[in-house]
Amino acid sequence: MKTKGLVFLFIAVLAGLAAVVLGTRWLQTMAKPGDNRLAVAAVELQLGGRITPDAIRMVEWPSGSVPTGAFKDAASLDGRIAVASILPGEPILESRLAPVGTKGGLSSVVPEGKRAITVRVNDVIGVAGFALPGNYVDIMVNTEKAEASRGTGDDNMISKIVLERILVLAVAQEANRDETKPKVVNAVTLEVTPEQAERLDLARSVGTLSLVLRNQVDSDPAKTAGITKAELLRTSALVPPTPVSPPPAAKVKKPAASRPRQPTRAPAPSTDKVEVIRGLQRSTAEF
Repeated sequence: MKTKGLVFLFIAVLAGLAAVVLGTRWLQTMAKPGDNRLAVAAVELQLGGRITPDAIRMVEWPSGSVPTGAFKDAASLDGRIAVASILPGEPILESRLAPVGTKGGLSSVVPEGKRAITVRVNDVIGVAGFALPGNYVDIMVNTEKAEASRGTGDDNMISKIVLERILVLAVAQEANRDETKPKVVNAVTLEVTPEQAERLDLARSVGTLSLVLRNQVDSDPAKTAGITKAELLRTSALVPPTPVSPPPAAKVKKPAASRPRQPTRAPAPSTDKVEVIRGLQRSTAEF
């Protein structure tokens, strides 16, 4: 019995040693240096900034977790433009870079088919400085109605949202999207399509613009028709007065049914009567 026990113990020890050896080899394979050196940011790379050789460093990276689009050659990154902020130690990926040959600056951040347009704002129009790069806003204009509606007696002023979910590219001359502290500026640059650029340019020339900050993930359109002064103040021109009904007339009780009255006779004229007695006869004489 002792011999069998020793045999089983020996087999268990061998199996444990084999598992340790195989696990160690697998870990060494996953962390094998050489071809798994990736380029990461040595300093913070700003949005629209040009990558220089001193802003890159090569680090060892496990072969089983190499991200898609990573660079193994630092020389291929020289002169590329970042379209998003990259923190120190973060791998530099192709998806976060502008196409090869793109010049630096904000123009490299604007996607193909889009445009950048700047509007003048103040601390109120700019949502108290909370409209930061990377946020989405709606554009509202306060203006007068079209010429066709004038002369009808209606109020001409109207406020209406003309553009929705517009991306803020930059505030003043800064395009860093990692900041969350509000910043009051006098100009905001927006990302729009060519058609939206035309609408926005016309809107700021015919009225006063306001930026309306919206939720980052809210993409539902606002189904509004705008609001006029008459609607805002609920004047009589918009809400007709409610007609006042006259008070109900008091019910007159009908007299109970009764017998028809007989016509009254005029009283007979009064006469003088004298009783005359003649012997045994008695008579009355009137005069």
